[in-house]
Amino acid sequence: MEWRRMTEADLPRVVALAAAAHPQHPEKPAVFAERLALAPGFCWVLGEGRGYALAHPWAGPVPPLDSLLGALPAAAEVLHLHDIVLAPEARGAGEAAAMVARLAASGAASGLGRMTLVAVAGKAGYWQRLGFTPLAEVAGYGAGASLMARPLR
Repeated sequence: MEWRRMTEADLPRVVALAAAAHPQHPEKPAVFAERLALAPGFCWVLGEGRGYALAHPWAGPVPPLDSLLGALPAAAEVLHLHDIVLAPEARGAGEAAAMVARLAASGAASGLGRMTLVAVAGKAGYWQRLGFTPLAEVAGYGAGASLMARPLR
């Protein structure tokens, strides 16, 4: 399996994967479509819908869950990893770590200094193994969710 750029045709499968992976954090299909429209260079699909990654340049507070951005900030500070999900059959082969490395390289090449994400409860340990450090708890993403960051340079 290989990662490839996401297209609009991938969105139904992406939305279905997100719903299966995060039933406690549902997001409207428009959220995924907007992320793809605003930052297509940071949106990827694994194989034929076995996973996806959505990221975008950002500045300021973490976007609320299930919210539209409207536009990307003119002076982005970070590459924010909105979500990365792998179908059960695609897990355990290092695909998520490889995509995080690819996104980090792209973010650094774009002049961004850090990558951020919100780790939902129970996932911070995984992200720490990929170089992320907890910064603060985040409201609106469920109990125990935390903002995490890692340098890109």
